[in-house]
Amino acid sequence: MINILFSLLVAVPSHAEVVEKTVAIVNSELVLESDFKDLEKRLPKPGMVDEALLFDKPISSLKGNRKAQLEYLINEKILQSEIKRLNLTITSDRVDSELKDMAKKNHVTEAELANVIKQQGVTLDDYRRFLKDSIEKRSLMDAEIISKLRISDEDALNEYLKSNPNNRPSIDEFSVSHIFFNPKKGGAEASVKRAETVLGKLRSGENFENLAQQYSEDPNFSSGGALGTFKSGEFLPEIEEAISSLKANETTPIVRSRMGFHIVKLTGKKLTTDPKFEAAKERIKSQLLETSFRRQLKNWLQTKRDESFVRVNE
Repeated sequence: MINILFSLLVAVPSHAEVVEKTVAIVNSELVLESDFKDLEKRLPKPGMVDEALLFDKPISSLKGNRKAQLEYLINEKILQSEIKRLNLTITSDRVDSELKDMAKKNHVTEAELANVIKQQGVTLDDYRRFLKDSIEKRSLMDAEIISKLRISDEDALNEYLKSNPNNRPSIDEFSVSHIFFNPKKGGAEASVKRAETVLGKLRSGENFENLAQQYSEDPNFSSGGALGTFKSGEFLPEIEEAISSLKANETTPIVRSRMGFHIVKLTGKKLTTDPKFEAAKERIKSQLLETSFRRQLKNWLQTKRDESFVRVNE
């Protein structure tokens, strides 16, 4: 009897105690009135609010908006509930290790890092709790969403072409050689006559590379008259137009360019990816991944909310 009375006495709060209001219940997690106050304190502090849970709305949309704050807090509690269900909770030792790594990466001592955190208006204990929540959320997102996302090069290319409709997904890459005739040697007419003579030899079956070796007037001559490999748009437009309909190892008639006169041989041709797309590909994939993550997170949260016990008391 005495034990029962004692139990009843300790169970009754004293007049000095204040029972905190429970605003909502999410599975076994409680949204308390103090959570709203804590969220208001976090709002002006950089990085202390998870923007992914706002779904493209600004952080300012939470300020003074109790309904929006409640939605945000319920989503946070759903994440916390899933973290516990999947046993992703981390220890204080892991938090310590993370703080040490942060200090090391920023080339400061742990004490200096603590001072920097305090200068942001955050206590070290609050930051440790925030860091613990962040690591656990990251593990949850990796397991439930990020590991299942797939962004291919084709996805990136389709997105690139939406923004650049006049660009081609692939362009020609060609290798060429030439025999050059310089109009500075005797004038343009004489250069054309020399070119016609060599073209006749070529058409009679003589070897292009040998003729280039004997007759090319290119001051930067390389073996066989090779000019190298070029992508569409990178070479002299007159020559590019002349070789556009050729097959590999075919030659052009005499082509005039601003430099002089050429007989050009197409030694190889293939399609290659637009270099502008290649330069932008990883940035585009990163953007698509972020967009896909936000969309999947919203769907995932809605599914979890439908599966959860959620009761709002106001």
